[in-house]
This record gives sequence, C-alpha cells and structure tokens, in this order.
Amino acid sequence: MTPRLENERSFEDVACTVCACVCDDLTLTVNHNRIIRAEHACKLSERWFLEQNTRVAPAATRRGQPASVEQAVREAVTILESARAPLIYGLSTSSTDGQRAAVRLADRLGATIDTTASAGHGASIIAVQESGESTASLGEIRNRADLVIYWGSNPVETHPRHMERYSMQPTGLHIPHGRADRTLVVVDVERTATAERADLFLPMEKGRDFEALWALRALLRGIVPDPQTHWGLPLEDLKALAERMKSCRSGVIFFGYGLARSPLAHRTVEAVLRLVTDLNRYTRFYARRMRMAGDVSGADSVLCWQTGYPFSVNFGRRYPRYNPGEFSAGEILDRGETDAVLLVGSSGLDCFTPSALRHLQSVPTILLDHAMGYLPFEPTVRVTTAIYGIHRPGTAYRMDEIPIPLRPVLTSTAPSDAEVLRSIDMLLHTESPRLSGNLPGQSSHPDSDSNSDPD
Repeated sequence: MTPRLENERSFEDVACTVCACVCDDLTLTVNHNRIIRAEHACKLSERWFLEQNTRVAPAATRRGQPASVEQAVREAVTILESARAPLIYGLSTSSTDGQRAAVRLADRLGATIDTTASAGHGASIIAVQESGESTASLGEIRNRADLVIYWGSNPVETHPRHMERYSMQPTGLHIPHGRADRTLVVVDVERTATAERADLFLPMEKGRDFEALWALRALLRGIVPDPQTHWGLPLEDLKALAERMKSCRSGVIFFGYGLARSPLAHRTVEAVLRLVTDLNRYTRFYARRMRMAGDVSGADSVLCWQTGYPFSVNFGRRYPRYNPGEFSAGEILDRGETDAVLLVGSSGLDCFTPSALRHLQSVPTILLDHAMGYLPFEPTVRVTTAIYGIHRPGTAYRMDEIPIPLRPVLTSTAPSDAEVLRSIDMLLHTESPRLSGNLPGQSSHPDSDSNSDPD
C-alpha cells in the first residue's frame, strides 16, 4: 500500500472527459494542488490527470506577447467587432455553461457556430435526421445486450473502458454472468486490438460497408442477394450474421469513424440505422455512435436546445440557419469565407485540410484553451482557461446523451471559457454601436437571459 502523504486528499466518483465514455468512477489523490494518483483511470486518462498543473502558461497573450486577461478580451472584442463573417468553432472541451455562452455570442455577432461533430460524426447526425434512431442508454445496453457488434470501431484503443463498463464485462439485470453471457462480433477492414478479443471477426472489404448493410437488410426480409455481386463479406458470412442478429435476445451495433468518415458516410450510417429498425421486428436491437471528443454530445445538445440545430449553424440573417457543408467550419475555412475565428478549445483542427489551416492562420484568431492545449501556430489572441472537471464544476454529456456532473479537484486562477465569452459578449453589448442592439427576444438589460427556464 502506498504511504499517505501529509497533505493528500482523495476525491471519489470523479468523472473523466478525455473520451465520450465520461467514466465517473475514478478516485483521484491530490497533493499540493497536483494529482498524484488516478485509480480506475485508463491509459488515455491517467496521463491526462497526472499532467494537470504541470505546465505553466501566460494568463493571456496578444500576438505572442504576454498580456492580462482584460487586455486579451478587449483585443478579441476589437477583432470580432470589425469582422463581417466571424466563425466560432470547437466547444467539445467546454461544458454546458461555456457552450451556451458561445451560442449567445454567435447570435449577437451574426456569426457561424460549429462543433467538432462536423468533422466527426456529423454524417451520423444527418443520417439520424433522415431515418430516425432505435437507441438506448449505455445502462440499458449493459443490462440487456447479449450480442454486441463493433462496426468500424476499435474501442480498445479509442475508448479503453467502454467494454469494461458498458458492453462486455459488466454483469447486468438480464446478463448475470457478464462476458460469458455475451457474444462479441467485430466488423472492420483490418484486424484490430478489439478484433483480437472478439468471438467472431468479419474482415470487411474496404469501402463496401454500404453493400454489406443492405445485403443484411435483404436477408432479414427473405431476399437472397446475388452471390456474384461483391457485398463486402462472403454471402455465407452475411447469412450467418443476419441469423445471429435475429436470434439474440437483445443486440447493439456500436459504429465508429470507420463508417462515419467513409465516402457517402451519411448513407452508410443510414443503412445501419434502417437495419436496426428492421431488426426490431424480431428482437430488441439498438444502434449507438462511438463519439470521440469528451463533450461533443453536450455541444450538439446545447446547440439543439438554443437554436434547433445540432451543429453548422449560421446567424448571418439574425435567425439560425442550418446547412452542413455550407456552414461547417472546415468547409468555410477551405473556401476562405471567414475573416475572424474564435476557437473554443483547440481539438478538432487535425481534421481540417491544409488549405483550411492556411486560411485559419491568415485571419485573426482567438483561442480559449487550457494550458496544455496545442495550436500549430500562434493565435492573435490566446486566453488560458480553467478545465471543467479539473478546476471548475460543470456538466458533460456522455456519448448516449446522459448528463454527468463534473466537480473540481484542483484550484486555478484561470477563468472558465464561459466567463471569457460572457465578458466579450458584455463589452460588445455595451461598447459596440453596431452590435449593441438586443438579441431577438431579449430585454434591454445585458444580463437578462430570455432562454432561461421560467422557474
């Protein structure tokens, strides 16, 4: 047993936002405002927790020079006030409070606001809008599913505790023996670490997921596909998989970027969702996206709540418009259609094209990020912000849209991104002649919030 230090404090049932599993059973040990142990942490989150408060960053910078937060906020106001087509992007490392403040600021500016979903599972969201979704919480899957299929996903590497907590190992109400009561099937283009643990691995021909899914739908309806056609998998394997799906007591397909980033991804994911709908004629079956970034589900939920749309929203006409592709951050930057960018977190930039990144570097850029955040170039303005679930309380949404409370375990003098965004919004309201008008439905008081719940 590790000897306890004099100033040690332990925090139990801590939630982790490194991936979208948002595991909330961690125990963190803190000594002198540093995390020295992280029990139950996976290989991704342990490093994240132990690195906290190890890097020192200026409170803010302007054009690479240290500045106060107040100076950085005023510089940000100047940039946004003069912009004709500003873009706000990110939000997946934020919390509900910061995401809501970002939407409010986008509304005031007439800006475009987008989340990291547009470069991740945006195609999946479009597919859901097309076909609907038969789904469940991870808790219901843990208690019921005896057939688990990972399609185009490798959770052993991307979501290390997903199988342990939600899909394979845990016992459940109808799964009393845990792993022994479940069958794991992996469908992927290559043998992954997850495939090594599977009861059945089906090697998919690259780019043929769509055909395989429609062949499964045909088999469920008693239609035998043409054996001379390439279906991505041998027809006998597809027949066996269809029978396995029909005969299970409860099943789930977890699909990842292998589908969500494929050519015509929204149609491929739509095929998954429609297959699951067909399966519910025979048994209880679900589909779930393997979301990546910590709180991208929360960002989508807040945008839906505030604007009616989940991502890629434009306020240029003073009301929200939704059009993925036209209003997606990567495409806007690629076409050079923005003259100022506010990044709420630096995650998601690795999905941009080289031309999008070049345009991002050519316009004034404001970055709100924690001390460990990385941007491949020096932004015009940077404000170092506190981290939700480390330094500040907040709420993060798990990949199944279940809200998980976050609480602080360390102290920090850095402001939250919500506080910085509200400061920018307040200055624009009080000092900008062009933007000082009320937002639609607001009272004249700058602190009023027409979107608050009436009670």
